[in-house]
Amino acid sequence: MSGENARRTVTANITLSLDGRICGPGGEYDMSWIVPHATTNGARDHMVSVTGTATTALLGRKNYEGFAGFWPAVADDEGADPRDREFSRWLTAVEKVVFSTTLDRADWDNARVATADPAATVKELRAQEGGDIIVLASTSVIRNLIEAGELDRLSITLCPELVGGGARLFDDTTPRSSWSLTSTAATESGALCLIYDRIDA
Repeated sequence: MSGENARRTVTANITLSLDGRICGPGGEYDMSWIVPHATTNGARDHMVSVTGTATTALLGRKNYEGFAGFWPAVADDEGADPRDREFSRWLTAVEKVVFSTTLDRADWDNARVATADPAATVKELRAQEGGDIIVLASTSVIRNLIEAGELDRLSITLCPELVGGGARLFDDTTPRSSWSLTSTAATESGALCLIYDRIDA
């Protein structure tokens, strides 16, 4: 693992289709195909597990705005799944670093805006005390960290869907790297929760 304080594992958590898409052909909000797979017991257990050791969450602006508009209220929703309520409480309490060149401030509890390069910010975070660091589905941040060699772990929920178009997580500019499969679990919907750790060169 990279960095002086490698104990702060940096994980990227994201959902992909079988054809490697992060959204469908309708654009960045074409993600309805994810919902049946994200709401299974297996997917919820995976989310709680993968975020449980993290004390810092990294988000891009769009994901931050989407998360902030939905998740805070879930903590007090008695009708919500207990794991969703747990994730909501964690998300509000965790240190959140939001990468944006357009936001002046982040109003959610424990959130701050960062204009620096994500890889440079991660190097600073590794030098500080704390638990693990997780990127929550922000593809631009994930790509930046992979290119800089600052991503230690990939947590991928692979959905059994061919969406036939839309943006991909990886493209032909992604540098070569090797990864080791360290955990796999099938969910009730047929999605696979996969964890890969980077193999040091």
